[in-house]
Amino acid sequence: MMGNFGCAKMAKSQKKRHLLLLFILVSVRKLIEILQRWADRLEHYIESAGKDTEEITGKIELNNTVKMLTGLTILAVIASLTLTGWIESFVSGLQTLDLYVLIFSFILLAGNLFYFAWQIILAFHYRPFDEVTDDQLPHCAVIVPAYNEGKQVVLTLDSLLKSDYPPSKMEIIAVNDGSCDDTWDWISKSVKSSNGRIRAVNLRQNAGKRNALYQGFLSSEAEIVVTIDSDSIVLPDTVRKIVAPFIGHPKTGGVAGNIRVLNFSDGIIPRMLDVNFVFSFEFLRSAQSMIHSVFCTPGALSAYRRGVIMPFMEEWGNQKFMGRPANIGEDRAISNIILREGYHVVFQKSAFVYTEVPKCYGGLCKMFIRWSRSNVRENLEMFKFAFRRIDFTDEDLLGMQINLIMQTLWTLTPMLFVASTIYCLVVSPLTFLYASIMATLIWSTLPAFVYASKYSKKDALWSYVYGVFNFLSLSWIGPYSILTIHRSGWLTRSKPKKDTESVIELAKENTVITK
Repeated sequence: MMGNFGCAKMAKSQKKRHLLLLFILVSVRKLIEILQRWADRLEHYIESAGKDTEEITGKIELNNTVKMLTGLTILAVIASLTLTGWIESFVSGLQTLDLYVLIFSFILLAGNLFYFAWQIILAFHYRPFDEVTDDQLPHCAVIVPAYNEGKQVVLTLDSLLKSDYPPSKMEIIAVNDGSCDDTWDWISKSVKSSNGRIRAVNLRQNAGKRNALYQGFLSSEAEIVVTIDSDSIVLPDTVRKIVAPFIGHPKTGGVAGNIRVLNFSDGIIPRMLDVNFVFSFEFLRSAQSMIHSVFCTPGALSAYRRGVIMPFMEEWGNQKFMGRPANIGEDRAISNIILREGYHVVFQKSAFVYTEVPKCYGGLCKMFIRWSRSNVRENLEMFKFAFRRIDFTDEDLLGMQINLIMQTLWTLTPMLFVASTIYCLVVSPLTFLYASIMATLIWSTLPAFVYASKYSKKDALWSYVYGVFNFLSLSWIGPYSILTIHRSGWLTRSKPKKDTESVIELAKENTVITK
């Protein structure tokens, strides 16, 4: 009797495994069919393109790259399924874990695939804003906050002086944020040699980047305000291109620039980050720009309509999180305010800036921890206004809501990953390690394709290096950032003397010298 019961239980378990295997294989087949239809649509689009030979050649090359990378990805999936029998062995090894949980996980994975498919469509249709004439350009102020940059700040200011923006319509404001080195001396030298084009603000006390920007905003009446980090270099046409999206588009409140790595040749980390930046900006932000809701205007290069942000300067400067001044995430915070008030935040792909990035592992971790903490905080803030209204006919609103949900899921996934990693390492360590590496390599294909199609096919391979490096060395940052979300340290800057004071309170005490 017991033997019959055991056989029935085993048969039921085996039936579950077979059903799960069938479900996954059918889903993979459907996904391949969808990818093939996308490839056919892309090919049809190319055939119906204009008669420009160079444009058609470029699009054919792009289409071939899409098919090649798609084929490699599908082959990798098939190889992992057939040569190792990973799915069947993994499912058969499950004893206590409910198979329905695994099905839910696969559905979640499929959801991510369809989400990225939507992002691909949006990014493919993105086009940068057209340039405008000198007569159309508005008066703009470029703010450069600097802290312990030394001579590097001179290179930044010199690159701005070489801009082809009409000098009569552009002012440069350099803000020394209480530097402990000779940064103020170098700023002063640039002021003297600029023929009056650069104004300098010297803050006696270091109060953080948010305060430095706040002082810069107050120091100008320009219609458009551009912010640039003091370790960044712009091209001659950068300023006029990042200002262009405001012309003829009164709903535009903020513009994000295109960030590339300045110290690309300084080692492995800068090379990996350059591929990551291209994917983050020229793919993710391009897609976000199509629905007018870029989540973050980066500190390295952004532009704002002064009339939109100035009414909220006190709120932005006094922002607190868990009762403490929010000394990080000033870029995401200001983007949130703009979106909350119903204005657009867009991406200008043609406005390039080259910025210094960390060269060592420690510096990279500090940067990512700061970014991760601010993303979690500002996502929470965004939920307060993103779902005040539900309207499935409003594509921009719906798109912003979907992006927010997906970004939140990606933020929380590492927390679940820690628990699942411990479990899988105990149950089947080799299978888990192989599956994780395969998944990492597959997901690295999209950033590699984006970089290869726009810049260098050879350097695109750094995407795979970054994927493995991220899995092995950076996976802990997400959970750590969530557990320490209450901390607001910049990690690379000095802390304000009074950690309980806000930017506005510190600004009132700070001694300001303007040249």
